[in-house]
Parts: sequence; structure tokens; C-alpha cells
Amino acid sequence: MPQRSLKRSFFARSVHEIAPELIGATLLVGDVGGVIVEVEAYHHTDPAAHSFRGQTPRNTVMFGPPGYAYVYRSYGIHWCLNFVCEPAGQASAVLIRAVEPIQGLAKMQRRRGLTDERLLCSGPGRLAQALGVTLAHNGLPLDRLPFELYAAEGQPEVVAGVRIGITKAAELPWRYGLAGSKFLSKPFKVPAGIRPWLAQRD
Repeated sequence: MPQRSLKRSFFARSVHEIAPELIGATLLVGDVGGVIVEVEAYHHTDPAAHSFRGQTPRNTVMFGPPGYAYVYRSYGIHWCLNFVCEPAGQASAVLIRAVEPIQGLAKMQRRRGLTDERLLCSGPGRLAQALGVTLAHNGLPLDRLPFELYAAEGQPEVVAGVRIGITKAAELPWRYGLAGSKFLSKPFKVPAGIRPWLAQRD
């Protein structure tokens, strides 16, 4: 298991710095989870962000301090897990899109009703169902149980591309993933001869 846990202070920075740094981190919710392999960044100035038009009962957590879970229901069907970033009032967040399942496989398979490990957490709705994330997790601190977050080990190779399933600001390359992972919700298109974007870590 990775050694260094991520504290709430980790998220008190630009969402654009945090998002790629989450690739390769380990996320556990209760006794299940795995390695984060895909995320998307949403900045408060971004028309696709829930916070763009101001604070509402639904997005209140986004306007609070960083390092908390923001959970919402997508299309009235799926829960989606986000990590609130930047100082209070900035209302930016990272959507967790895919995880490589490592711990608690049997429980995740029961929750999802399937055995294919590649499909357990490959998409924000699937991920939330497999990890048991619901509205009850909204507003909970990310450095306290049931959440556990551990920093990535080494220097994962991170690729960037446009976000998925949105119509506003769809051209922004704010989706990040672990290069070569088979657990992505959708492959990244990297033009031939172009070196993938690499996350820079100290």
C-alpha cells in the first residue's frame, strides 16, 4: 500500500494542478477501492462546472473548504464523486471518472452485478456504484473514514484530452488519465508522433 496519505490541505491549490496529480493515487471508500486512473477538472470559471451560475442547494459543498466530497446524481440515475479543490468560495472540483479496482473485488462485483473487473469502475456512475458512494457521502472530509486517499507512487505517465459527455467548454483538455490503462472509461486519442502530456511532480 502507498505510504503517504493525502490530507485536506493537498486540495487547497489550483484544480489544474491537483487533477493530474490524482492519477495513480489510491482511493478507498470503506473496505473497497483501487487506483485512480481517470479524472476531469472543473474550474469555477468553466461553463461546464456546476458552480458556474452560482451557489445552489445542490452544489453548496463546492463553495466550502477544499478536501471534501461533492456527490451529485447524474441524469437522475447515477451518483458521481468529486473532490472539492481550491480555497473556500472558489467552487472548483475534480470528477473521479475511473478506478482500477484493487481491494474488495467481490463486494464491488456484487454491487455492480458483474464479474468483469475492467467494467467495475470505468466511468463515474459505475465507480460510485462499485464503491458504494451515495448522497450520504456528500460533504464528508476526504481525509477521514470512510474515505482513504494515498498519494501515487513513482511518476505515473499521465495523458490529457478533452472531457467527455459535456456540450459546454467541450474543447478544453481537462481530462487526465493513466497512459495505457485498460480501466479508462474511454481511451485517449494521442496523435501519432506526439509525446503524451506528462504530469510534473516535485
